[in-house]
Amino acid sequence: MPVRASRRTILGTAALTLALSSLYLTDSAYAAKPVGSGKGANTEQQGGGDKTGIYAAARIQYSGSVAKGGGTGNVTSSDVNWSPPPCWYAPYLGAKDFKKEMSKHIESQLNAPGMGGTAGSAIGETQRHYEDGYGWSGSPGYKDYNVKNDGKGMFWAGVENPDEPDALKRSSCTDLPFWVENGDAPPPEHEEAIKPEMLAALAYQHMELPDTKVTLAPEANTKVNLPTWAWLDKAVFDEVQATAALNVPGFNIQATTTARPVSLKLEPGTKDAVTYPASGECAINDADKSIGEPYAKGKADQTPPCGIRYLRSSGDGTYKLRATITWEIDWTGTGGAGGDMPNGTFGNEQAVTVQEIQSVNR
Repeated sequence: MPVRASRRTILGTAALTLALSSLYLTDSAYAAKPVGSGKGANTEQQGGGDKTGIYAAARIQYSGSVAKGGGTGNVTSSDVNWSPPPCWYAPYLGAKDFKKEMSKHIESQLNAPGMGGTAGSAIGETQRHYEDGYGWSGSPGYKDYNVKNDGKGMFWAGVENPDEPDALKRSSCTDLPFWVENGDAPPPEHEEAIKPEMLAALAYQHMELPDTKVTLAPEANTKVNLPTWAWLDKAVFDEVQATAALNVPGFNIQATTTARPVSLKLEPGTKDAVTYPASGECAINDADKSIGEPYAKGKADQTPPCGIRYLRSSGDGTYKLRATITWEIDWTGTGGAGGDMPNGTFGNEQAVTVQEIQSVNR
């Protein structure tokens, strides 16, 4: 048992040597942003697809319009305890390619200076595991790297989530690469094998939402004690979907994560302010899915359903009004899987100048 634990550690730290291609939805997969406005703007990128046999596809689709010149940004989970998977197991190589890569890796390790004792024994047992059928409970061995079954399945291996800040968590998928027949599910003992809910979490992690710039009246410059109306038209935002998929011969799964705006939170940027409503949370209007109410002539003496009243001048500077939208998020995936995910938030700041009302003495 001590030898086997050492071997797993050695092979786990050798992930870079094995040159595992990542299924991960990288930032580059979302680099292209919808331009202009219109329904159905989307981007699609392909990853992998080389001789490793790993294919990854990601698509961001805005089902509503994105204002021309408007930006986007990643959603933030409202649940501080939620996090995407730090690593997972995914299809790596077919038998012949795996034999080529793994045997080369083992040979280099065995010939490395000082590779003896427990470490050398671990590498030797790994070689026997893939070449001579040496196995143990839950990990059957293979003859000649299972080459006789090439084309009928793939070896799966650990993949790190490069955005996971904890190195120990990121490198915790240390099981030896294992064989999965085409059409079969990964063995249940490999709990971190990629599955639809993991794809949903990765799509959530990289979901991009439109900027939250509220319309104000008065716009940018307001007066002390003058109610400032704030609103968001339905056309400014709509539900957002992100789809992540893993497609390899004999194994195809996907998940679509959907975010729907439900409320707007206003933070005036100073304690010397009153928000409407008092909580600063402006709910979405069920009738037209807008938030707040546009200012119109004749409403100067009314209390805005969504807005701010500043109690002190901003002097020579400005207040940083932060507007944050809360999004309800759920997902659906292969095989009818799905469920709720933690609410997400995304917002930004805009400068507001607050001036004293000048009085004239006669």
